[in-house]
Amino acid sequence: MPDDRRSRPGLYTQIDVAQAPYSPASFPAGGGHNEIAALLREILAAQDRHNELLEELVGHLGAPQRQRAAELGQWKQANPALARSCRFAAEALSKIQTEYLEGLTQEISDNYESLRDGEFMLNEFVDRFGPRLTHLNGLLQVLSQLSSTANPASTPNAP
Repeated sequence: MPDDRRSRPGLYTQIDVAQAPYSPASFPAGGGHNEIAALLREILAAQDRHNELLEELVGHLGAPQRQRAAELGQWKQANPALARSCRFAAEALSKIQTEYLEGLTQEISDNYESLRDGEFMLNEFVDRFGPRLTHLNGLLQVLSQLSSTANPASTPNAP
């Protein structure tokens, strides 16, 4: 196997980037300009193909999100009272989250030295606040998604 690596050309080559004075004599009469134009056309064609692939990729990756948004919009139309209740719950839980974060930051300020210096104290702090904060954020995310107002222009049955 080591012989295969030695026989292959290197991936990178050395390029001299020293600035040379431009002289029209450095190009053959008309031939060099045609080569440059041909290379620029090839670069343009490659960029066009790259853009087409990116557009296709964006369309492919956006399809599930559009489908999810349509399903969520249908759910909200079928359950308007529950969507309103979710909005109220999300707003209330957001206020609770703000108060919880204020307590968490106060705890950090009060115990900064012991949290910084003691791994045990830091682990206790994370165990105390981490799971609750994670679950609270998850609940808020779900309630917010279920309670957000549907955009009439994005629904498939919009006039």
